[in-house]
Amino acid sequence: MLKLIKKWLGINVKSVSSAIPAIELDKVPAHVAIIMDGNGRWAKQRGLPRVAGHHSGMKNVKKITMAANEIGVKVLTMYAFSTENWKRPKEEVEFLMKLPQEFFPLEIEELIENNVRIRMTGWKEGLPDYTLKAIEGAIERTKDNTGLILNFALNYGGRKEMIAGVQDMIRDVQNGKLQVEDLDEASFSSYMLTSDLPDPDLLIRTSGELRLSNFLLWQLAYSELWFTEAYWPEFTESLFMQAIAEYQRRGRRYGGI
Repeated sequence: MLKLIKKWLGINVKSVSSAIPAIELDKVPAHVAIIMDGNGRWAKQRGLPRVAGHHSGMKNVKKITMAANEIGVKVLTMYAFSTENWKRPKEEVEFLMKLPQEFFPLEIEELIENNVRIRMTGWKEGLPDYTLKAIEGAIERTKDNTGLILNFALNYGGRKEMIAGVQDMIRDVQNGKLQVEDLDEASFSSYMLTSDLPDPDLLIRTSGELRLSNFLLWQLAYSELWFTEAYWPEFTESLFMQAIAEYQRRGRRYGGI
């Protein structure tokens, strides 16, 4: 662990004693959410097609997953494909839909060895069969793992999630399963796709954009937000650790004093 932290932070061995306390392993956020942004712009800067950026971004997923797992993060939710991303060019969408076919066969064994459990948050409807097969296969193979949950937000949109939740809630009221007077934040949260997960403690967004982009709108109400100019393919373990360190320096009062 110590060697990994020194590597991520670029710490000189002689100065490690003063630098390591910046990361307190007993105060690591339980749930980190990441908007993996900037793949296309990263590729454009290098004279490459946008899909090359998505491919490089895919390779970065495991690297950051392993870093999160090492320091004790319990849930890592990555925004892989939004309900709005279907508007992108057909060729780009098709490439993105094929990435799970490449990612899981390459990385699944190491994920299993590290006790990582795969999960998907989003709507299966509309996803190609080959995409679903790759994801569901990974979910099945890791279902008994008890470590970090690697949660891919795929074909996901926050507004759609809340509308679907309201529809389910109304049906339960109509069927007598829920009384309107009993509706509160906790009961409404139970209608969200992530109802069995803690809300994110920390949201990271790469590429310099300062918006949520319809991601986990209900769940991020009290999350700490951290932004970086780095594009996702160049988001390193060191930057991830910087985000964790910044999170630990903040005071979370949830509206209190």
